[in-house]
Amino acid sequence: MSSSSPLSTPPADGPVRRTRRKEARPGELLAAALDLFVEKGFAATRVEEVAQRAGVSKGTLFLYFPSKEDLFKAVVRENISGRFAEWNDEFDRFEGSTQEMLRYCLFSWWDRIGSTKASGIPKLMMSEAQNFPTLAQFYQHEVMQPGNNLIERILQRGVARGEFRAMNLKYGVMLVLAPMIFMVMWQHSLGICCGNHVQLDPHQYLTAQLDMLLHGFCAAPSSEAMEITPA
Repeated sequence: MSSSSPLSTPPADGPVRRTRRKEARPGELLAAALDLFVEKGFAATRVEEVAQRAGVSKGTLFLYFPSKEDLFKAVVRENISGRFAEWNDEFDRFEGSTQEMLRYCLFSWWDRIGSTKASGIPKLMMSEAQNFPTLAQFYQHEVMQPGNNLIERILQRGVARGEFRAMNLKYGVMLVLAPMIFMVMWQHSLGICCGNHVQLDPHQYLTAQLDMLLHGFCAAPSSEAMEITPA
């Protein structure tokens, strides 16, 4: 007879299950917080609701995130700003033309951010930044500036390689961002309630915007170049 007793031997998956559950809590809290922030906004979301949706107590939430502001920052880092190192590395290794790079920028943004719940974060910030200046500064530092810098790198690459004409890079960045911002604003506002006949197909929309951008950015052959006289 074996000396071991069923009463003295814990189930094989008992401690593992408990450990896995504990380690999963931050991710579950961030997912619940993202859902609620996008659905209700920052001001209207209560930490009790986040904890309840994640299936934990409010006290457990505060073990991981000391305040609602810290929770929101963690959501932004998890879904957007924490990815900039990876995105910059992708563009460092990109071997195609700058036109192809800009195309990749727009459509990979849509696949990774625009088509996900995280696309509601920019709309939230635009509507509530004035009431939460500290969070607005955080978002400016961790999302807007790195995003602008990444797009500026793309445009500067095109200019340096002779693929794009010389431009004011600051406003060139704004031209690239404009269709992206419109798309997230549309899908989290009027797009929700408008009928099917006015809905936008994201890929067709971005393709049309990219076509216009490239016609404006790309260097024209010397025989077609126009001299623009300052007003």
